[in-house]
Amino acid sequence: MAMTTLNSANEILNRVAAEIGVTPVPDPYASQNPSFVKMQYLLNIAGEELVEAHPWEQLLKQHQIVTQEGDTGAFALPDDFAYMINQTGWERSQRVPLGGPLTSSDWAYLKGRDFSANSLYVSFRFMENKFNVYPDPPAVGLDINFEYMSNKWVRSSTADPEFTYSSGVTIGNEVPLFNRTLISRYLKMKMLEASGFDSTKAQDDFNQTFTFLTGTEKGAPILNAGNRTTFPYLGMHNIPDSGYGR
Repeated sequence: MAMTTLNSANEILNRVAAEIGVTPVPDPYASQNPSFVKMQYLLNIAGEELVEAHPWEQLLKQHQIVTQEGDTGAFALPDDFAYMINQTGWERSQRVPLGGPLTSSDWAYLKGRDFSANSLYVSFRFMENKFNVYPDPPAVGLDINFEYMSNKWVRSSTADPEFTYSSGVTIGNEVPLFNRTLISRYLKMKMLEASGFDSTKAQDDFNQTFTFLTGTEKGAPILNAGNRTTFPYLGMHNIPDSGYGR
């Protein structure tokens, strides 16, 4: 996401204030105006919901676990873990994907049958806020990797020599890591709803922006009409028996 699409929390609050008929102020986060106080709470709710709404590129992270002697198979999750990105789990030492996520019944079955000595693949489940793997205890030297979505959607001020990240806005010069139009429209919709006003148009505006951004933030693969991905692309599986080229 381009840096020019980001605004500070104060700028976002003032943008929304101007749209709903509230006079912008120099520092909305220091204001005791009830409208600005309400928007401060709603901005954090909006950010938390947007984290869950889509796997945003700017919030994607990687996590690695290399198993050691004495590991129990239950590993702490990153402190900013929101959720795992599906189909990204791999055990790289054997170059195989992770099995799972296992259901409770899958886990109980494997534990009950005790397949640890004969298991070729590593499988996982989430339990008690930990990343659990089977076989447990795991073999030493497994190189487990997966991508996840971070819940730290706020960056410190651009004036800071080194950025820090957090899961909520506390001061006005902090920067939400969402497109300024997206989060402004979402905050406006929530503000109108919380104030008892009709939010139908605001909802439509937000939906339009959300659809546009989620459709363009990532590259798209070339669509293949056949079953081959290498040259020559045309063959018996994707051209008719006759009549082509006319």
